This record gives sequence, structure tokens and C-alpha cells, in this order.
Amino acid sequence: MEKCIEDLIGELVGSFTSTSRSSVTRCKPGANCPSSHSSISRQLSPLSVTEDSSAPILELQSRGSSGVCGHRAERQNRSGDDGAQTHPENSSQENRIKARCLSCMSMVLKAVWGLLIILSVSSSWVGTTQIVKITYKNFYCPFFMTWFSTNWNIMFFPVYYSGHLATAQEKQSPMKKFRECSRIFGEDGLTLKLFLKRTAPFSILWTLTNYLYLLALKKLTATDVSALFCCNKAFVFLLSWIVLKDRFMGVRIVAAIMAITGIVMMAYADNFHADSIIGVAFAVGSASTSALYKVLFKMFLGSANFGEAAHFVSTLGFFNLIFISFTPVILYFTKVEHWSSFAALPWGCLCGMAGLWLAFNILVNVGVVLTYPILISIGTVLSVPGNAAVDLLKQEVIFNVVRLAATIIICIGFLLMLLPEEWDEITLRFINSLKEKKSEEHVDDITDSSVHLRSRSRANGTVSIPLA
Repeated sequence: MEKCIEDLIGELVGSFTSTSRSSVTRCKPGANCPSSHSSISRQLSPLSVTEDSSAPILELQSRGSSGVCGHRAERQNRSGDDGAQTHPENSSQENRIKARCLSCMSMVLKAVWGLLIILSVSSSWVGTTQIVKITYKNFYCPFFMTWFSTNWNIMFFPVYYSGHLATAQEKQSPMKKFRECSRIFGEDGLTLKLFLKRTAPFSILWTLTNYLYLLALKKLTATDVSALFCCNKAFVFLLSWIVLKDRFMGVRIVAAIMAITGIVMMAYADNFHADSIIGVAFAVGSASTSALYKVLFKMFLGSANFGEAAHFVSTLGFFNLIFISFTPVILYFTKVEHWSSFAALPWGCLCGMAGLWLAFNILVNVGVVLTYPILISIGTVLSVPGNAAVDLLKQEVIFNVVRLAATIIICIGFLLMLLPEEWDEITLRFINSLKEKKSEEHVDDITDSSVHLRSRSRANGTVSIPLA
């Protein structure tokens, strides 16, 4: 009996020790380990299973919450990095948009200025030609009119300096600006030797151009003379090709041939009448001297800005006033160009002609600065239809088929001269770009049609494969 009691006590002690070990092994390091009483009660209590089973669930919930917070933090960091990366991209895109807007605005302003310059150039040239025709009704002294209008070129530089004072932020004195613009003659500026050497030939060519133009207006109508004067572009190309060794262009040779054809047809329009042939010769001579003036200017003086051009034209006016004034005096006393008294001179017409001529020269040089140079040439050729309209209103010209064809041929040749040197490459690029756009549009149409067919087939429950 005593042995049975001892065995029972030994089993109880063994079970106690096993339960205590199992409870100890469950505890993690650093955790609050329960006592033996709690472990016993845990075994005896029915909530012990639920508590043990709920521990990993809480651990997963804590891990899940920490994972969600971690993902949110990572997303915030990524969004911050993306914002830091997209911020300079947005600023660069805004700068590009602003640059495009500014370039578009500058192009629009240039186009507006070009339109105004075209109208001003053509109207001033038409006005000059028509005033000369009006003046010839009562006063015919072409050289005196040429000399008088050339003297007005002296005012070119004062007009330029007035514009400088009105627009420039850093204003310069007249002498300083004059010396700066006189560099067109060389590093030493304008000296007496250069004044005589460089100004004399250009002044003679200037006077010859205007004098021959006025002589042609006595023999021909204003429309014919203005059309024939447009041939100077063809002569400039031929002289530049021969003298300056410029690039050969077949289209400009065609334009030169068209100009010569127009000249012959213009002479033939009046059945080769004596006055008609002489008038055509004067007009062609005026165009030739104008072309020679431009080629020599490019050869000896090169390109000039607006200030240098104003200085040079004013210098021509001074040379004309000082050294060519004796010529109208000689013509007056020899009664080649004679008038009764100075009071009888048509000063209104003379001043109007000289003022419009000066305005034309100023506009030509200003237009190169404000807009595209090609628009200046377009303004010059538009003087032909302008003079034709005025002649028709005055009923001073009868356009036959030959004269009209000659005028059109000369104008077309003039416009062909305005083509740039790389016109063929530009044309090929433009044609290729049009072909690429058409091919892209064709591909887009095919893709749109295929998507439309697929959507319809899916709606009908069938699948169709388009043949692209």
C-alpha cells in the first residue's frame, strides 16, 4: 500500500515537471514568462487554446500593418523622387513652349512688318515714277531732276541717327556714331583719299542709273519702264557669276533668258518703233548700271549694316552736291536743259519726287533689318502692276498681247531670281516630308479601320483578321 502511494506521488511529480518544462520552452527570450500557477491554470482553462492560437494572428496583423506602413512610406519616397525628377522636366517643357511662342511672335511681327514694307516700297516707287510723268508735262530737265533728287540723300544719315536716338538704350553722340559707321570705308574711317576713290565711281553709277531711268520715262510708259528695270536682277546674277565667281544656277540662267526675251518682246510691242527702241535701250541701260553698282559694292565694300548704308548714301549725296553740281550749270547755260526762272520751276513735283525717292531708299535698307530681304524684292516687282493700274486709270497705255506677255515674262524671271541657292534640296525635302505624312496618314487609317472591324466582330461574336 505504501509502495502504491509512493508511485502515485512520483507520477504526479513527473507530470508537474513536464508541464513546467513545456511552459518554459514556450517563452521567448526577453518575454514575460508566466508562473507555474498560470501554466497550470492555462492547461485547465478552456481559453488557453484560443489565446495560444491568437498569438500568431496578432503577429501577422502587426507585420501586415508594418508592411502597409512601409509600402506607404516607400510610395511617398518614390512619389517625392518622381516629383523631383518631373519638376525640371516640366520647367524645361515650359521653357520650350515659351521659346516657341516667342519665335512664333517674332515670325508674325516680321511678316506684319514685311507686309507694311512691301506696300510702302511698291507705293513709293510707283509714286516716284508717276510724279516724274506728271512733271514732264510742264518741265523736262531729266539731269537737273536727277541731281536735285540725289542731293536729298544727304538727309539719310540724319534720319538714321534720329531713329537711333529714339530706339537705342545707349545713345551715342553724332560724331561718335558717324565715325563708327564710317568703318565701311576701312579701319581708318573716311579720309579724303577714300572719299574720292570709293565714292566717285559709285556716285557716277548712281547718277547714271537715275538719269537713264528718267530718260526712259520720256519714251515709254511707266509700266514698261518699271518692268524693264526689273531685269537688273538677271544682270546682277550674270555679273556676279562672271566677276565674283558666284555659284552657277540653272534656274537663274533660265530667268536671265526670260528677262532678255521680255526685253525683245517689249521692243517688238510697238513694231520696233524708233522711240520704243530708244526707250527700251535707256531702261535696259538703267538696269545694267544698277546691277554694276550692286556688284561693285559687294566686291569692294562687302556687306553693310543699316548705319553703314545710311552713312554711305549720305556721302554719295555730299559728293553729288560738291563735284557734280557743275553739270546742271553747264547744261543750263548751253540751253540743253533751260528754264525761264527758278520761280517757274515745279517745286512741288520736284520735292515730291525727291522725297519719295529718298523714302524708297530708306525703306529698302530698313526693310532688310526689320523683315526678310526677299520681301523687298517682291515690293519692287509689285510696282509693275501698280504702275499698270495707274496707267489704265489715266488711259495712257493700251495693253496688247505682246506687251502684256513681255511684262509677265519679265516678272516671272524676276521672281525666279529670288529662289535661294539650295532651292532644289529644299524642294526635295518638302516633297519627301509630304510623302512621309501621307504614308503615316495611310497607316493610321489602316489601324483605325482594323480596330473598327475588330470591335464590330467582337460585338457580333466573331473574330475577323484584316489583311493589312
